[in-house]
Amino acid sequence: MLNLPYSFEFEGQKVAWGTIGEGKPLVLIHGTPFSSQVWRKIAPLLANHWKIYFFDLLGYGMSEKRLGQNVSLEVQNNLLAALFIEWGLDTPEVLCHDFGGTTALRAYYLNGIRYSKLTIIDPVAIAPWGSPFVQHVRQYEEAFSGLPEFAHNALLRSYLQSSTYSILNEESLQVYMNPWQGKEGQAAFYRQIAQMDQYYTDQIEELYTSMDNIIRILWGENDQWIPLSQGKKFADRVANGNLIIVPNSGHLMQEDAPEAIVAAMLN
Repeated sequence: MLNLPYSFEFEGQKVAWGTIGEGKPLVLIHGTPFSSQVWRKIAPLLANHWKIYFFDLLGYGMSEKRLGQNVSLEVQNNLLAALFIEWGLDTPEVLCHDFGGTTALRAYYLNGIRYSKLTIIDPVAIAPWGSPFVQHVRQYEEAFSGLPEFAHNALLRSYLQSSTYSILNEESLQVYMNPWQGKEGQAAFYRQIAQMDQYYTDQIEELYTSMDNIIRILWGENDQWIPLSQGKKFADRVANGNLIIVPNSGHLMQEDAPEAIVAAMLN
């Protein structure tokens, strides 16, 4: 497990973060409904080459969760920009996934943040997105937040399992389920889903052009959450169509094919 011993205060809220390794800086950004623990198998293998910074997005993992909190994509890019200042980073490398990819893109196009290299895995970047489940939670957040514990856990388990091509083992499931359990965690889980809004990608999609940094895009060939066709459209917009398609991988490549991520980083 990755250790996040440090706390950064962002707009009066605590954000958990950690660092390992030595060398040039590399920032890891997780997606939803996960935490920085998606990098637990990957970060130690990269720590011989980079000084790695990782954190839990606001409202996720070990970062603060509270009633009425804004944890949408609207705020996460501002958090990333603030962390870059806190860490004294200028143009680091970035490795990101899902909403982490969206956060990196919003920070690039809206905050003027720059990267030396950007490796982006199955990002939420091209409309339309948002499953029927997401739309349902957005309408009935309070009802979902009040589900009996056994019902919430069953739903959460099924939802997480659908993110991978392979079967998640019990250890991995518990890693991803733990932050969303208990009264606070359950409410936070449905809060972040209820705040998913395509508006935040529409804001930047019209700005997509070839980026002024090295960019590598990886996409799981068997992604059930965001189909490969969306990945090809995104690659055409920002990377001249260059796309690494990873076989036998769903949306959560960190579990299905972590070796593909490490190979892309070290190549």
